Amino acid sequence: MSIVARLSGIVGAGAVLSGGDMDAHLTDWRGRFSGRARCVVKPASTEEVAAVVALCAEERIPMVPQGGNTGLVGGGTPRHGGDEVVINLSRMRRIREIDAANNTLTAEAGCLLAEVQAAAEGADRLFPLSLAAEGSCEIGGNLSTNAGGVAVLRYGNMRELTLGLEAVLPDGRIWHGLRGLRKDNTGYDLKHLFIGAEGTLGIITAAVLKLFPRPRRRATAWLAVRDPAAAVELLSRLRGACGERVTGFEIVARPALELVLKHIPGARDPLAHASAWTVLAELSDTLADVDLAGTLEAILGAEIEAGRVTDAAVAQDLAQQQAFWRLRESISEAQRIEGISIKHDIAVPVSRIAEFIARADAALEKAFPAVRIVTFGHIGDGNLHYNLSKPEAAANAEFIAQTPEANRIVHDLVAELGGSISAEHGLGQLKRTEILRYKSAVEMDLMRAVKRTLDPHDLMNPGKLL
Repeated sequence: MSIVARLSGIVGAGAVLSGGDMDAHLTDWRGRFSGRARCVVKPASTEEVAAVVALCAEERIPMVPQGGNTGLVGGGTPRHGGDEVVINLSRMRRIREIDAANNTLTAEAGCLLAEVQAAAEGADRLFPLSLAAEGSCEIGGNLSTNAGGVAVLRYGNMRELTLGLEAVLPDGRIWHGLRGLRKDNTGYDLKHLFIGAEGTLGIITAAVLKLFPRPRRRATAWLAVRDPAAAVELLSRLRGACGERVTGFEIVARPALELVLKHIPGARDPLAHASAWTVLAELSDTLADVDLAGTLEAILGAEIEAGRVTDAAVAQDLAQQQAFWRLRESISEAQRIEGISIKHDIAVPVSRIAEFIARADAALEKAFPAVRIVTFGHIGDGNLHYNLSKPEAAANAEFIAQTPEANRIVHDLVAELGGSISAEHGLGQLKRTEILRYKSAVEMDLMRAVKRTLDPHDLMNPGKLL
């Protein structure tokens, strides 16, 4: 009996795709990575995932865990060999439990992030992970890449937002770790092995997620700042004055905003005059009667007088708040429409952000005259999306071929400043060899030892991360 027939016996014939029916699962969102597979199997329960994995392990068939397929480094895309089985978890979309008193929600891996957010809101709670792909990305993928997004500054990334996991190991056994505990000192915290592992150690099937009180009041502003150093200083002053009320703090360079204004219908610049550097700042509070807008305006008044902020637009209602955030969240889509670029997802200490931008810009402009540098991201937690292209399509094709040279300039500087070459997107296929230059031999040996222990036959998402 063929492997497709045997898998169909586990999940049902309609849940195994082959031939042209697989196409949507074989290419990543950016269109950069594309591969082949024996089939795509869509289990509907943890038990079905375990049975599928056990069968593939028995037959020594490599497996590619996949969620919403919105990743940016090819982590959920099969390779070219065609011998892999893609295990897509999109049918596992149950919210298993909401425990409002414990401030936890248990969700299956195939739940869309937006569905988890809505379920939390229905219980008068907040699940704070927020990113542009929240209508299509899935919780399993968020966990496998340790997703960050725009609220890390206040709430942390997925590692901080997760209390317990359920996962299927590479041999088909199920680890039942769905504990909603904030204190559990009974040995190794195994969930952290799977979070950020990009499906190379097993398949996450469900998670216990932290919930928070729902904010009742927000104040949002789009600000022109003198330069990145002024943005970092503004962040420090905001946090000093408002503490944990500072929920979001995003930087957007003019080239990034220009792409949104060019490609996204209805997009409008909130400010009357173009500025080289802008910041999207947001405060939030669970108290409904707090004058956050007044607090923000008072702080901004002092910043304008000091010359660090040169213009400001404070949102007057929910529609304006949403419009401001739509500008920020549309940058990746606008870049995709514009064409291929050399993308960097880097992190440095917040105190080194301005130095990184100044030195990297200068080095790249010297090496690649007329380069377009699209800088934006989560300056509040030190994570920048730093993307490079040439404005003309013909020149850009030649420039993209120089990706290794551009990467070396950017990543060497990141390493010098004590940073990371992948802040939130993972390594996937894109950076699995690049990371060897920046992690020590000891660190790589430790990672390989963990992989060998859990997946001795290298069947779980091979060719990714390591």
